[in-house]
Amino acid sequence: MMAERVQQPPAKRLCCRPGFGATCRQGQRAAGTLCGGSAATQGESSRTQSPESLLDIAARRVAEKWPFQRVEERFERIPEPVQRRIVYWSFPRSEREICMYSSFNTGGGEEVGSGGESGDETRLPFRRGIALLESGCVDNVLQVGFHLSGTVREPATSSEPELLCNVSVSFDRCKITSVTCSCGNKDIFYCAHVVALSLYRVRKPEQVKLRLPISETLFQMNRDQLQKFVQYLITVHHTDVLPTAQKLADEILSQNSEINQVHGAPDPTAGASVDDENCWHLDEEQVQEQVKLFLSQGGYHGSGKQLNLLFSKVREMLRMRDSNGARMLTLITEQFMGDPRLALWRQQGTTMTDKYRQLWDELGALWMCIVLNPHCKPEQKSAWLRQLRRWNSVDVCPLEDGNHGSELINLTNALPQGPPGNPDSLTRPHRTVFTRAIEACDLHWQDPHLQHIITEDHYNNYCYHDNLNGSLFDSRGWPLWHEHVPTACARVDALRSHGYPKEALRLAIAIINTLRRQQQKQLELFRGHKKEVLHRGVTSVTNLEGWVGHPLDPIGTLFGTLMETGRGNDDGAAIDFSGSLGSCRRTENPVYTPLPFLEEGETFVSLAVETALIGLGQQRVMPDGLYAQEKVCRNEEQLLAKLQEVDLDETLVKILRKQATLLLEAGPYSGLGEILYRESVPMHTFAKYLFTSLLPHDAELAYRIALRAMRLPVLESTAPSTDLSRPQHIVSVVPNRYPRWFTLSHIESQQCELASTMLTAAKGDACKLHTVLESIQKNIHSSSHIFKLAQDAFKIATLMDSLPDLTLLKVSLELGLQVMRLTLSTLNWRRREMVRWLVTCATEVGVFALDNIMQNWFTLFTPTEATSVVASTIMSNSTIVRLHLDCNQQEKLANSARTLALQCAMKDPQNCALSALTLCEKDHIAFETAYQIVLDAAATGMNYTQLFTIARYMEHRGYPMRAYKLATLAMTHLNLSYNQDTHPAINDVLWACALSHSLGKNELAAVIPLVVKSVKCATVLSDILRRCTLTTPGMVALHSRRNSGKLMSLDKAPLRQLLDATIGAYINTTHSRLTHISPRHYSEFIEFLSKARETFLMAHDGHIQFTQFIDNLKQIYKGKKKLMMLVRERFG
Repeated sequence: MMAERVQQPPAKRLCCRPGFGATCRQGQRAAGTLCGGSAATQGESSRTQSPESLLDIAARRVAEKWPFQRVEERFERIPEPVQRRIVYWSFPRSEREICMYSSFNTGGGEEVGSGGESGDETRLPFRRGIALLESGCVDNVLQVGFHLSGTVREPATSSEPELLCNVSVSFDRCKITSVTCSCGNKDIFYCAHVVALSLYRVRKPEQVKLRLPISETLFQMNRDQLQKFVQYLITVHHTDVLPTAQKLADEILSQNSEINQVHGAPDPTAGASVDDENCWHLDEEQVQEQVKLFLSQGGYHGSGKQLNLLFSKVREMLRMRDSNGARMLTLITEQFMGDPRLALWRQQGTTMTDKYRQLWDELGALWMCIVLNPHCKPEQKSAWLRQLRRWNSVDVCPLEDGNHGSELINLTNALPQGPPGNPDSLTRPHRTVFTRAIEACDLHWQDPHLQHIITEDHYNNYCYHDNLNGSLFDSRGWPLWHEHVPTACARVDALRSHGYPKEALRLAIAIINTLRRQQQKQLELFRGHKKEVLHRGVTSVTNLEGWVGHPLDPIGTLFGTLMETGRGNDDGAAIDFSGSLGSCRRTENPVYTPLPFLEEGETFVSLAVETALIGLGQQRVMPDGLYAQEKVCRNEEQLLAKLQEVDLDETLVKILRKQATLLLEAGPYSGLGEILYRESVPMHTFAKYLFTSLLPHDAELAYRIALRAMRLPVLESTAPSTDLSRPQHIVSVVPNRYPRWFTLSHIESQQCELASTMLTAAKGDACKLHTVLESIQKNIHSSSHIFKLAQDAFKIATLMDSLPDLTLLKVSLELGLQVMRLTLSTLNWRRREMVRWLVTCATEVGVFALDNIMQNWFTLFTPTEATSVVASTIMSNSTIVRLHLDCNQQEKLANSARTLALQCAMKDPQNCALSALTLCEKDHIAFETAYQIVLDAAATGMNYTQLFTIARYMEHRGYPMRAYKLATLAMTHLNLSYNQDTHPAINDVLWACALSHSLGKNELAAVIPLVVKSVKCATVLSDILRRCTLTTPGMVALHSRRNSGKLMSLDKAPLRQLLDATIGAYINTTHSRLTHISPRHYSEFIEFLSKARETFLMAHDGHIQFTQFIDNLKQIYKGKKKLMMLVRERFG
């Protein structure tokens, strides 16, 4: 991290005292005086509590504000005691700034440096510096003028030897202006050794020897002393300074040298010149390098967190009114603009990551704060404006709304004061992250009303008479501030950021009072035109820019300002409102006085909660673009998370009830009003918070809010203007188009969460459950979310620690039935799970529900689902035992199941026939009907696999003739070619032949022609042939048929036909294989011929046929010499 440069910084100015000679210095000691060496040391003053001397008071003021050169120029002669006190008081007296420049965290409101902390903070340079100081590792501390030096010993560790660091610090007007350390560490922050030396000077000033600037000492020396001084200096450091000393000597002795053209000589200890900028030391190079490194890591290794910490550091500097805040942000912005990924993403058309996008948002917000600094000089603002415009003009500069330009007008400049905005900006299509900061450069703080608001606690209309149209004060006489709300809140953020918390609070309260007054006026306006608006069913959305999710986060700013004050900034302190402008201080045990502009019983926390409720309840249009929409959701959830941290007391509950009622009655101005624009941001998440918070106190209001918020009109078809439930609004402002809601899935999930919360709360209340069910069925359109709600309701209704809630179970079942209807004709990967769950739910409801879903199966299930899952599960033994059914109930369910099975088999015999037969086994008529359905469908609608499966089922059930019948039907659909010797139907063919053989000669004779016609594979045919010759047909006696006991002859039908077909198949297969045979398959082919010979030899003249066959092969394929040689070797 930052290297404190080992080289000494160049002297800032030339020092010369022509009016002072050695004589006027005689008798005065320049060395040996301690840092506090005035009439009384600082330690003595603190012990005796004696009043501070006028010299110290004046010297401290001069040291804080005046560069020392100006002091020298102002007075011809400065007494040495005065110089000493100025030099003494010029070193920083507070540890807070030192901490700020040596760590990411100043420790909040605690006294910094009060001790080490455990965890990661112990490794921060500031904490390590304190540890070194307290361990006595700082030595040889010397202050020469405005320069402090010393050595800091870093104790040895198990892995590192002891390190002795030479440290020096330059300072001016209570700010450290440069640091050097020989440790060589590189970091944005001061190293621990610089911290240790600086804190030594702050905590132990009386132990630091103080000398005037070295030039003052040199003025006291005569020529001999000066020569001795120089020679000793060169001798001690001859290896380092001898070349430089010789060079300087040559230049001084040369009359025309540049060094002789300048009056005086530089002195690094003499303090700053008039032209020097007075700011704390910041290593700009290291800031740039670190930011570049973090950006190059692309969000890995915690780089995003590090960048956020740098942004926090900028805010901390602004709060301390440190000019380095803007300087550091400029360095950071330059690196962000130079990020090579910006051009790459633009070229590829891809979007930046969400975390990276949020960093850009923070960058833009910080620039907004900087240019809105109420005490910013015009020339500073002009320089920032030029800088911002330069960045804004770069092609790759990120847009404010993420990935495409906004069509919104320039609302930031629609203000009650200040110059009008550039008219071209009204039609500018693209707004970058810097656009708002550029526009804010036109804002000013000179409005008299605004100045009164931020500077006076008790400013009201009784002392200010220019209250035109009641716009400056409300009915209580409290000030109002009418301005574009996000811009007004940006002022509040700027005041907070620049260390004006009291002024920020005053303005925030004026803005909130304005919002409350506006809310009341909107309610009155709607009530006055309610009938007309409801009749027309149209309205206009008053806010194209929503306050929640806005780039400037106005509601978050107001909420944070009030909560910070109400909670004492989380450190037990509170803001003291006594004193003049800018004199805001913190007190640990404040005595609370009546706070400005708060009603009796009202607190800053209650005002913060009310502000959040107003913002969250605002009806606003969903913005365009993925990022902007995600930001709306994220910002809302963040604000609600902060609200949930607030413990609700009686006052806050009253505010919740008041705002909930107002939001319900505010019509088009509220997201919970009666009339909702189709593309308004949904209120589900907000309503869930209101529902859970209000439920213990006002259940009726809670349900009204939640039920009203269930609406999601963007998913509903366009309704005519007379339909009051889903009116269309602001057609003239927002173009009529199909909305692209990229966050719709998340929004639907939030809608589902709201409904689930209501279902849980309504358990045991049949009326409310019915109302919630109706709302779900009307407003939720996603089958997966309805299914989740059904499951949630089922779980709540069947909790183990209580009896099942039958009403909630019926709600669960009703939702499940709705899911079935919604997904019946659409693809859904969870459909099978949904069907099984519905049967489980219906089982819990009772036998009537089971019977009902079977009777209405065609509206809920596919035929396959109805037979294989629904009816089969209902008719299982586990269901019967679970429901404790008697015989009549079982028979009724069975009849319904059989009716369902036959209906499904008629509609889809291919997939349902087997299930139908299974379900109808116990009823002869139904079984016969199902079998007939199979026979009717076999000729046309069923394939051989389905028929073979049913045929095997029939054999298993003891119907071999029916199995035979179905097997022969299956054979007519089958076709096995010569090379399909691994076809999955082979086993079915072998089974069918075995079944026919077992039934008798006639059945076998009937099936063999079908086999010969369907099967062309020689190996399969030979296998069938061998099996038929091993045993006598009809071994299984059927229908009193007698078995002759003789084997069938191969010379007679039907086996002769099978034998001829097998031989023919071998011949055809042989020729087919020889067409494309390769040498590596020769041995396999010879084995194939061997199997063919076995089949040939089964015929009485088979030997002759095979010999002729081999001779033909030799003649036809004589070109395949090697193969034919192998044939001759094996077969002659």
